[in-house]
Amino acid sequence: MSEKNEPADELAGTEQPFVQHLMELRDRLVYSLIGLLVCMGALALWPGPSGLIDLIAVPIKAHMPPDAKLIAVGVFSPFFVPLKVLAMAALLVSLPWWMYQLWSFIAPGLYKHEKRFAIPLIVLGSALAYLGIGFVQFFVLDKMFGFIQNFTPESVAATPDIASYVEAILSLYLAFGLAFQVPIVVMLLVRLDMVSVEKLKGFRGYFIVVAFIIAAVVTPPDVISQLALAVPMCLLYELGIIGARWFAPKKDASDGDEENASDASVDGQGDTGSAGKD
Repeated sequence: MSEKNEPADELAGTEQPFVQHLMELRDRLVYSLIGLLVCMGALALWPGPSGLIDLIAVPIKAHMPPDAKLIAVGVFSPFFVPLKVLAMAALLVSLPWWMYQLWSFIAPGLYKHEKRFAIPLIVLGSALAYLGIGFVQFFVLDKMFGFIQNFTPESVAATPDIASYVEAILSLYLAFGLAFQVPIVVMLLVRLDMVSVEKLKGFRGYFIVVAFIIAAVVTPPDVISQLALAVPMCLLYELGIIGARWFAPKKDASDGDEENASDASVDGQGDTGSAGKD
């Protein structure tokens, strides 16, 4: 009787062969790469590789002498470094397109209630990644280079190599872009019922220590960049706890009725036993 009342699995009969999954993954990767190439072509036309280099060089040039320029030590650096920056900028611009392709690949295997919370998380994750990268570009780099230049002797000309500079800031972009995903991770852990909101609150003190350790490892050895990463991570952890209350799985009413019924039966047995003793 209970089997007839159980709702049918909405994913029943939608299974596909493994080879078809591989073909679908191939198609999504091809679409993603096409989107990346289109963005690279558009950015190559405007603002161009030179314009992108000038944009990311603004934070450090603000703390260099007026006539000073970044140098290219490597023979092929003037060609490969702008191309690398162009590819990374195109990847950032096409990030929503990549997320859409990922969503299109995994969506057929999700239930309706899973799709409802997956889309907001994907949109929020992309927005947080852009926020983290913008935070690096417009705040962290300026403060970090200002702090470092204060320790440069007057007899030393600070003219960094463009290749090492691009590598350093790209690593910061990646570190902050991933670190700003803390709310997504927290909400997913709660949604998947792997941890409760109460446990996350109790883990708050440990997370602060973990955040400062991560900041010390992934950022340059200066106080400014370490604090600029650790403090937002702690704030985003609190934001994730607040958001987790909305994404927490609701307890099934039938489970609550069963628990109440079991408690009532236990109480009834206890009352019967005590009555028999009397």
